[in-house]
Amino acid sequence: MKIVPFDDTAWVKDHPTGTISFQHMLKGEPNSPDNFMYILGRQDADFWMPRHRHNFEQIRLPVRGDMNLGRGMVLQEGEVGYFPEGMAYGPQDDPLGDAAPGERVQLVLQFGGASGYGFMSIEQRRQARKELAETGRFDGNDYHRADGKAQWGLNAIWEHVYGERLKYPRSRYKDVIIADPKRFSWLPVPDADHVDRRYLGSFSERGMWMEMIRLAPNARWSSTEPRGRRLIVVLSGTGACGKTPVARLTAIQVEPEETLDLSAETETELFVIGLPPVPVPLEKSQEFDYVEITDAERQAEQGTT
Repeated sequence: MKIVPFDDTAWVKDHPTGTISFQHMLKGEPNSPDNFMYILGRQDADFWMPRHRHNFEQIRLPVRGDMNLGRGMVLQEGEVGYFPEGMAYGPQDDPLGDAAPGERVQLVLQFGGASGYGFMSIEQRRQARKELAETGRFDGNDYHRADGKAQWGLNAIWEHVYGERLKYPRSRYKDVIIADPKRFSWLPVPDADHVDRRYLGSFSERGMWMEMIRLAPNARWSSTEPRGRRLIVVLSGTGACGKTPVARLTAIQVEPEETLDLSAETETELFVIGLPPVPVPLEKSQEFDYVEITDAERQAEQGTT
């Protein structure tokens, strides 16, 4: 089990635009299809990104402020957005407006999807960026090679790390899925007095799931989950995980079959993501593209601008 407290001094700038600072909380195993990175993202300046997609999955929860997803879609504070692997979103135009730099903060989990393409670690990404900068240059989201050709930066980094073209799985879902937890009912957790659950859903053949857990003051939640790894963030309240104190934005990683023993001092709410192992398909899917945005996506984007 890993327990990582929130540290407001641990922000680093790892985003290609330079307008977002990250706080790295939890991470998985590099070169594994189950790899993941759980971070806090802080918006420090006006933010803009073109329409794009990834070959991995994302879950985002704005804990302070909203997030523009493009085309009139907004992920509001407290809502949970599931971004399926291979699904395009944006263009994102998010000026700070009345918000102060650093005021908008969101939880972001990026992880390998059911297609088995995995997720490149931040260490691999940083090293590849350093090596590529010796023969070309990064300018925002793009990488410019010595021969004058430009490429989406993350694609160039991926190909440098893995030695092959990046594949984008065709999304299993048609759009970002947004859940508003306030509209879900609290239901009692069996065999746990004064502990309730809001189950937000399960997705893809992997069976990744999301839920909220609420503990009343002085309540205790002891649980073991055989299905997969659990990533937990304290959204509010104080308490202890075993003998370790936890408070707002503490992150907890619990492995399969490992027992979580959490007690609440004040009313405490948790955001829980369950990550079962990535299943190995009987046949490799041919449902993928090599391009960042297909011609159909380009035409649709031009039709909305």
